[in-house]
Amino acid sequence: MNWLKSCIFPVVFTCIVLASCSLYTKEQQAPVYDVRSAVVVSPQKIPPAILAGVGDRVNSAINATVRTDVYPRVVLTIRILSVEKGQGIEKSRNVAKVSIDAASVEDGSVIAVSSFEVTSFSNSPTAADEILAEDIAARIRSAFSLSAGRA
Repeated sequence: MNWLKSCIFPVVFTCIVLASCSLYTKEQQAPVYDVRSAVVVSPQKIPPAILAGVGDRVNSAINATVRTDVYPRVVLTIRILSVEKGQGIEKSRNVAKVSIDAASVEDGSVIAVSSFEVTSFSNSPTAADEILAEDIAARIRSAFSLSAGRA
């Protein structure tokens, strides 16, 4: 029993020291790009309301974003890989898989790649495409530090 008591103090002390070290670490910021334009494409038959909605919202956000510092200039190729609508018990869940390439304006080389999945919920089948388009655009605005703009 004394052995157990003598081991607890060093273990607790080590845990406290390690935890305090993590408080002082800085998070690495994601790189920022000066996005100049975006194009939305799809290898599958995706509803036009989603493609146009994402394109309009992202390009509006690009136009509304003002950069004061110099960042690498890029153009975005947004690929909506798949859309699955009407999932779940209530048939209200919609899921889209998206991939983005950021290509340099200077030489056309791809300098950043991102992919993600967006889930949205809508009880209205007519509004589902617009809601999904807004959720995809919001995720892109967040990833590339773009202003909200107007749709």
